[in-house]
Amino acid sequence: MYAVVEIGGKQYRVEAEAEIVHELLPAANVGDKVTFDRVLLVRNGEGVEIGRPYLTGVQVVGEVKEAGRGRKVIIQRFSPKKGYRRKKGHRQPYMRTRILAIERG
Repeated sequence: MYAVVEIGGKQYRVEAEAEIVHELLPAANVGDKVTFDRVLLVRNGEGVEIGRPYLTGVQVVGEVKEAGRGRKVIIQRFSPKKGYRRKKGHRQPYMRTRILAIERG
């Protein structure tokens, strides 16, 4: 059984006991249980349920295992013959969540 959920504007295919890396949730801390209610699709042994746009009564429960920042990405701007150079770095925050169950409510 698997589901497709929307987290932070991106879609993730999740199963029970799987870990996903997704956008930072500002209200969650490490060790907290989180519930994702924006479920787009659920597939079980009998068939597939597709929401329009979301399924009602279905939620995915997970536990936050880690929160951190990714590798640094370097952004450089350069204009030839003008003496213009800018160097900037960015580290995207992320969360690693272990999916506990896909529940019907």
